[in-house]
Amino acid sequence: MTAHRHIFDPEKIRNVAIIAHVDHGKTTLVDAMIKQSGLFRDNQHVEERFMDNNDIERERGITILSKNLSLEYNGYRINLVDTPGHVDFGGEVERVLHMANGCLLLVDAFEGPMPQTRFVLKKAIAAGLRPVVVINKIDRPDARVEAVQDEILDLFIDVGVPEEMLDYPVLYASGREGYAIRNMADERKDIRPLLEEIIKQVPAPEANLDGPAKLQITSLDYNDYVGRIGVGRILTGVLTTKAEVYRSNPSEVAEKCKIMRLYSFHGIQRIEIEEAGAGDIVAICGIPNISIGDTICTDLCDPEPVVAIDQPVISMTFAANTSPFAGRCKESKFLTVRQIQARLMKELETNVAMRVEPVPGRNDQFLVSGRGELHLGILVETMRREGYELQVSKPKAIFKKDPNTGETLEPIEELAVDIPESYMSAIMNALLPRRAILEDTKRLLDNYLRLIFSAPARGLLGFRSMLLTLTNGTGIMNQCFRGYEPYRGDIPDQRNGVMVATDPGTATAYAIKNLSDRGVLFYAPGEEIYEGLVVGERPLNTDLKVNITKKRHVTNHRSATSEVLETLPAPRRMTLDQCLEYVADDEWVEITPEAVRLRKKGEAVVGMKIAKFTDD
Repeated sequence: MTAHRHIFDPEKIRNVAIIAHVDHGKTTLVDAMIKQSGLFRDNQHVEERFMDNNDIERERGITILSKNLSLEYNGYRINLVDTPGHVDFGGEVERVLHMANGCLLLVDAFEGPMPQTRFVLKKAIAAGLRPVVVINKIDRPDARVEAVQDEILDLFIDVGVPEEMLDYPVLYASGREGYAIRNMADERKDIRPLLEEIIKQVPAPEANLDGPAKLQITSLDYNDYVGRIGVGRILTGVLTTKAEVYRSNPSEVAEKCKIMRLYSFHGIQRIEIEEAGAGDIVAICGIPNISIGDTICTDLCDPEPVVAIDQPVISMTFAANTSPFAGRCKESKFLTVRQIQARLMKELETNVAMRVEPVPGRNDQFLVSGRGELHLGILVETMRREGYELQVSKPKAIFKKDPNTGETLEPIEELAVDIPESYMSAIMNALLPRRAILEDTKRLLDNYLRLIFSAPARGLLGFRSMLLTLTNGTGIMNQCFRGYEPYRGDIPDQRNGVMVATDPGTATAYAIKNLSDRGVLFYAPGEEIYEGLVVGERPLNTDLKVNITKKRHVTNHRSATSEVLETLPAPRRMTLDQCLEYVADDEWVEITPEAVRLRKKGEAVVGMKIAKFTDD
């Protein structure tokens, strides 16, 4: 591609991070801003939510990976950074905020500020970003704009925002309808008021075009052709392609290298350019060991301080699939320990909030640590779609020792639960044994309550499914990492016992009918079974061996085909996320491109009670 000259006056640049809670309409609002800026022709098809270009992001309705986007409006260049809204991807949030000078704080007109809104706002204020508040989805029939506006002010005061920042601008918007207004009585035409407010409120980057060029890498991408791609804001000087530079950070000796290609952003596309000036956000490639926090300079200089990253709080064991069905899936491409290890190492190229280390004493298993169940679950789902077969253990909280007292510390989460008032007793009874502490209660519309708890991360493992069961699907939960606190004590095992297959073969209607009064089955007649497979759940807390492949004894009084007439309960089907919540310490979650199964670890099957049943 032909390189383009690309130097901007820093005074004409606005670097803005969009921060919000999950599903508050952040990506949809960005779509509206893109269309308004004229980035696309009037007759050009624009895919909705095009910043969420990852299949999993589209399906779950969340942003996982930060993305850079640039648009031009009235002679100004607005660099937007779309940050993750889920706390499990806080590692992404912290870094990209350091590329911006201001932020759009997006809040749902009904839900109001949520725990993760507080989480991201704290980090934005700590990074010195100037906030512009956008109350989104004002077209919702249940919107409560005035109340939400008061809650936002309370939030700003609660997180300790400096007094001069309390005079923040507020706009009201509907990303779906494509408009923003300064007052609720204004005509609802387009998104221009928001773009104009960004230019007015967000300060231009402090940047000097003179002197050596300096760039700090705040996020990474990867391309099979060019390798690692570093993204960051140019702090000083003018950076050019093919420039001889030094890569430095506080823990290493400076290394001399060369920028092979320099990119700017046009929309979400990377455009190769010849040069870019201080204040702009660019991408570079050609430096093989480039990493988060590195300072790239055209002259030897002191490296910039490395951006601190929240440490992992949850870990899981990853291993190659060793079940009897390993390798039988037609879509499987990667089966070996070496292939899984290579994929995990590749993940570390860009996912700096994750850790991978070998399990002590085992060279075929890896301990993978991340920011939460969702963080690790997304990795597993991504690998499954890429054709990997693997097995993973139950997620576990990572404990620490207080360096001064030697006391055991554990990760504590802030949990917000929105439920109909009638379910409050059931939720309290479920959470109190999990060592949760109720800290606040808010009354919402339509007899809903918002309960705010602090709870150990280990106590919330598996709670999401329980909440849906207890509230008949009406409950909503959100959680945010608060910090490490003293260990709160043991938590009783919350899960019932399971039924475990004793014999390989095909599940039969006869066996399922006889077992149905012992619990809920996970498989239907005709499905393949192997020994050790978890095939159902019991109402008791002990596990039971069962023969789900047993056939009815055939006599001259009845035929083997008569069982097809019997009515059987539908099996319970569990998704990958549900399996990760459900799995016990002595079990694996077996993952292939076409199936997710639960099975006992080999030694766990020995000595288990065996169920017996006879022909009726």
